[in-house]
Amino acid sequence: MQDIIIREATLEDLPQLLAFEQGIITAERPFDPTLKPGEINYYNMRNMILASHVHVVVAEFQNRLIASGFARIEDAKPYVDHEKYAYLGFMFVDPAYRSRGINQKIIEALKKWSLEQNITEMRLQVYDENISAIKAYTKAGFSRFMLIMRTRLNDE
Repeated sequence: MQDIIIREATLEDLPQLLAFEQGIITAERPFDPTLKPGEINYYNMRNMILASHVHVVVAEFQNRLIASGFARIEDAKPYVDHEKYAYLGFMFVDPAYRSRGINQKIIEALKKWSLEQNITEMRLQVYDENISAIKAYTKAGFSRFMLIMRTRLNDE
């Protein structure tokens, strides 16, 4: 798949990006019992595309969008050794194009942009039971860092 183009997303990509978002939500529903039923949104994609501290990228193959991701610069906690970090999200690859290294290309583009912004730390969140995503991110150089735990107080 050498003809894949990784480029910055534009407002013209918005309809397809919104469809990707629903794909992400569908994939994550089995891992998250707290998601509301029906159609929901995680992001305001329009604002993210226009924001200077967010870099939204897409993968394009034969004039068709097949993947996406973003890096958003965030303030780090005052007690760590870096002031800011890049938070990665919106990582989606069309199921027909998975296992072809496209996610790696998206991450590399986001890493390059982050370094250009003088960012030296990248972070992301992944559901603990999403083994395929964990494998993909481990392959891209990420390692497990912290586990978030939860409980419902009214489910007793």
